[in-house]
Amino acid sequence: MPEYRTLDEISIDYFSERPEEIEDFLTEIFADYAQDGDSAALLSALRVIARVKGVSNMAAEIGMTRQGLQKALSAKGNPRLDNINAIMRAMGYQLMPHRLGVPAG
Repeated sequence: MPEYRTLDEISIDYFSERPEEIEDFLTEIFADYAQDGDSAALLSALRVIARVKGVSNMAAEIGMTRQGLQKALSAKGNPRLDNINAIMRAMGYQLMPHRLGVPAG
């Protein structure tokens, strides 16, 4: 029986080989989250990028345990805003507001 890879494994390999695409990916996942509020999908995507960047190194930089970081980014995770901010900074990004389009009127 063939061994199949998970989507996360494929995504990790993809972004490991193409780190220049991480920024666009993060922009898209946050835009999707702003529209649909699907925090599980956002956390899953952040978990993929954390694995590309190195979970242990990121956890140490943030001041969390590896298990704590993995729990925060799990599908059932409910990280505080300061944790998400720290995770984003460890990835080399910051959370910033983006003005929504002004409706015509």
